[in-house]
Amino acid sequence: MPIETSAKIVFLKKIHLFQGLDDEELLAIAEKLDEAQYPAGGVIFEQDKKAESFYLIYGGSVRITRRQDGKKIELAVLVKYDYFGELALVSKRQRSATATAVVDTSLLVLSREDFEELYKRVPELRLNLEVAIRSRRLARKLRFKWLRPNEVVYFLARKHPIALYQNLILPVLALTVPAGLFYGWFALARFVIVAVAAWGSLIAIAAWIAWLIVDWGNDYYIVTNQRAVWLEKVVGIYDSRQESPLNTVVAVGVEANPIGRILDYGDVIVRTFVGKIPFNNVDHPKHAARMIEEHWRRRQEAAVETEKEAMKETLRRKLVLPPPPSGKPKTDSVPPTASQTKSRRLDLLRMLGANTLKLRYETGDRVVYRKHWVALILQAWIPVIGILTVLILFVYRLVQLAYNPNEFFISFQVGIAVDTWASACFLALFPFVGWMIYEIADWSNDRFEVTPDQIIDLDKKPFGTESRNAAQLDNILAIESRRIGLLGNIFNYGNVNITVGGTKLIFEDVMDPSRVQSDIDRRREARLEKKKQAEVAGERERMAEWLATYHQNAEAFKEEEEKKRNQNSG
Repeated sequence: MPIETSAKIVFLKKIHLFQGLDDEELLAIAEKLDEAQYPAGGVIFEQDKKAESFYLIYGGSVRITRRQDGKKIELAVLVKYDYFGELALVSKRQRSATATAVVDTSLLVLSREDFEELYKRVPELRLNLEVAIRSRRLARKLRFKWLRPNEVVYFLARKHPIALYQNLILPVLALTVPAGLFYGWFALARFVIVAVAAWGSLIAIAAWIAWLIVDWGNDYYIVTNQRAVWLEKVVGIYDSRQESPLNTVVAVGVEANPIGRILDYGDVIVRTFVGKIPFNNVDHPKHAARMIEEHWRRRQEAAVETEKEAMKETLRRKLVLPPPPSGKPKTDSVPPTASQTKSRRLDLLRMLGANTLKLRYETGDRVVYRKHWVALILQAWIPVIGILTVLILFVYRLVQLAYNPNEFFISFQVGIAVDTWASACFLALFPFVGWMIYEIADWSNDRFEVTPDQIIDLDKKPFGTESRNAAQLDNILAIESRRIGLLGNIFNYGNVNITVGGTKLIFEDVMDPSRVQSDIDRRREARLEKKKQAEVAGERERMAEWLATYHQNAEAFKEEEEKKRNQNSG
């Protein structure tokens, strides 16, 4: 049966691409959409072929794959309300991937000519599409390893370049320092110390600029079909993946300052039950918010459908009914690809201690925090001062030996003789270095962990005792974060106090304690949601048992009622 135009319009209104368009524009688009049916396994288009159409999935699902280096790579499995085929049309290139129907699939198809006409004529559609295209290109390039097998990235963005330009103002202005030093060296006096200072400051500022650029490029904002994610990384220091399931989202908002409104960038705020995930300084924020809202609503609708199907299945099981004839497999549960199920190789950098000095990092579903570097400095300042003092004395003695022709660091006149003061300073380094290594190991071994079920406080002394305090997330009564003292406020570190029953766990001197508190809150909320789902499943079982009992005894009840009616009439 052909799809009516009114049904097409209702369908289009649920897709972010067409939000902001009035009914007349939607009617014009709907009338240009043709229908196409593909059986399971049917090829919709092939890689390296000419692009002729744009596709919207009205029903079923489509797998997108690419041949690369002799391998077949699965890029995504798309479902109802998804679209594909736009990349080649916009870039005017051949298809970069192959699209295949996973199950019997119904598509709405827009020809190349109609697509190009709409793309030029409707600015809202063009901006919505640009956000989606930029996300898909970046997702194909990065391919995050932490994505689940059935998870599809729909929105992916970095901060707007304006955020980078603002951070670069200070280091660019600081370039006047080496410029002035170089001018003084060339024009005034050619002292070696001036040249060293000029080159040293130039290298330091160049490293600063490079670090800011890398840091800007390591922050990503992501929305998948399952969760909203803020991925933040400070090279060698901090790894953070702040996320919330889409079913915990309560609102999506947009905030922009006057400059942001002019340049079309701003903040998209994803509010959840336990806080918010800010997507700061993203391009086209209104259009990004529309995309997030669409997938948030989709997740809600999918949850309702899943509950209905679960109730049907439970009733079917209670009534001992045969399973329904196999139809379409669930499109939101896609078997993992070979690359995803393949066991991952052990990370060499981790073996070498890549996480030894990180203040926050994630391993699997476990988040690990360490005390702030300020705590390490306060703990290890004595051996550090000792090392610096011994090094200064050692260098000073070497300089003395260099200017005194009668003394040598190593003399071979009568056997082998080493200068007493220099050798004493050199040997004095070892206990201080050992002491410092001990303090670093002690600091590194004090960890605070948050798992899907527990919070854990680990305290281990090198070559000494180890203590472990743990508590279940659902037993937490209260969480408080606090920055203490001047250093805590300057360097943004402090304590997170967690009340569990009559005891208290303290995550001491952690970086950004409010963020740690939010992490724990999200994990606790997820844990409580899991328990709630288990309770709902139990309630579903009870309701199904009652309904099944009624259904099984309905005929007997009717017979008894009929007998009673006949007796009364007789």
